[in-house]
Amino acid sequence: MGEKAGQALKIKFKRASKRVWELSERPSNNQLLELYALFKQATEGDCQGKARGGLKERAKWKSWNAINGMSESDAMERYCSIVDQLAG
Repeated sequence: MGEKAGQALKIKFKRASKRVWELSERPSNNQLLELYALFKQATEGDCQGKARGGLKERAKWKSWNAINGMSESDAMERYCSIVDQLAG
């Protein structure tokens, strides 16, 4: 659970997080929520607190909270994989 990402994976993740802004097509709302949750899990760890705000903020919180316990490296790997798929 507390598995830390290696340097190569961190570099790959950083590149993927920049590439996601350059996608030719906007990802679906579900894909965006998954990317958000994985990014937050990779960079901040488990979701804390309770859902707050409007529908958008609650949806983001629920998505992140659903992957509590996922390791930093697993979240980074999954994030990179999704960005690679979206980039084609």
